[in-house]
Amino acid sequence: MSRSMIQAAVTMGQLQQKLDLIGNNLSNSNTPGYKARNAEFSSLLYQQINNLDENDPAPPRATPEGIRSGSGAKLGTVTMDLSKGSLQVTDRSLDAALITDNHLFQIEVPTEQGTEVRYTRAGNFYLNPVADGQLMLTDTNGAPVLGEKGPILLEEGFNGLTIGENGTITVKRDEGQADEGRLAIVEAIRPRMLEAEGSNTFRVPVGQEKEEIIQTVDEENVQINSGALESSNVDMSKQMTDMLMVQRAYQFNGQSISLSDQMSGLVNQLRS
Repeated sequence: MSRSMIQAAVTMGQLQQKLDLIGNNLSNSNTPGYKARNAEFSSLLYQQINNLDENDPAPPRATPEGIRSGSGAKLGTVTMDLSKGSLQVTDRSLDAALITDNHLFQIEVPTEQGTEVRYTRAGNFYLNPVADGQLMLTDTNGAPVLGEKGPILLEEGFNGLTIGENGTITVKRDEGQADEGRLAIVEAIRPRMLEAEGSNTFRVPVGQEKEEIIQTVDEENVQINSGALESSNVDMSKQMTDMLMVQRAYQFNGQSISLSDQMSGLVNQLRS
């Protein structure tokens, strides 16, 4: 296989990964709290071929001076767009939107090693029944939402519930109302260090100290808009434009392989 065909084939594989990333962004355009992912390309290692001493009067170069043969392109980095999405009013008592940038809800998800704390901007919560007549505040997948003392558990039999601006959960009962929990909000002080996981969540990468990335937010610094959700920050027009550009690049590299194959066929015919 010729070098041009190898370069094109390698690049096409990486372009497919970017197409998958764009598809993931588009499919989550209506997911509350979703943060768009962006891919950046970089060149693979340049191979310096037949580099001889500059004083050589007639160096047998394979390429013009100053030009090196590359090996295609690769997906260099995948970054998250951490800009805040617009607020969507739902008037649902269990919906909560974080106002401050880089503030996150905490949820507890099961893993092979036990449980793990993950972080999300999605504030569409639910109440699921557990043992002993209690209800637990969970996310859309049933993972417990964490409060100051762990998972938030409420006794059944209340008439209403509200989430305050500072994350306090106030429950109304026949005998009156009382604060029965508070959302434990944290701040990502180094948000780009967070690792994206499934179900619109983030985690601290393995080997990193949590304290270097995540800090607890004091009650007076928490700002929550109850009865609203933060929309996805996916820019549909940008994603569609990126998709067209990637498709054209993919098509161009496919044509490069086809032309290289045709030229190889012509060379073989001349030799025969």
